[in-house]
Amino acid sequence: MPAYFRLAQVLVVAAAGLGGSVALAADANHGGELAKRWCAACHLVDSTQNQTSTDAPPFDAIAHKSDFTPEKVAFFLLDPHPKMPNFPLSRNEAADLAAYIGSLRKYPVQ
Repeated sequence: MPAYFRLAQVLVVAAAGLGGSVALAADANHGGELAKRWCAACHLVDSTQNQTSTDAPPFDAIAHKSDFTPEKVAFFLLDPHPKMPNFPLSRNEAADLAAYIGSLRKYPVQ
């Protein structure tokens, strides 16, 4: 199955299950707590962190990608990835993490 078809399936299923915009229901503060607990070993998750154990992209860099959207990140987090540990995130937790990453943007998403 082509990767773009799989991504489309994930997006449709996740959007139906979320029942609305990920950004509206998300809690960036909770996402920050989750990031510090689960993601900080591999990613720089905030400005107070000095280093990580891998070369995973900093959350600030993810937030500033030109194609960034909280929904895209939340859906990415819900799909298994070979380079990332398998964290059993709920849809709400994925949305919260994505909202936290979005909160790191210095300029608005267009």
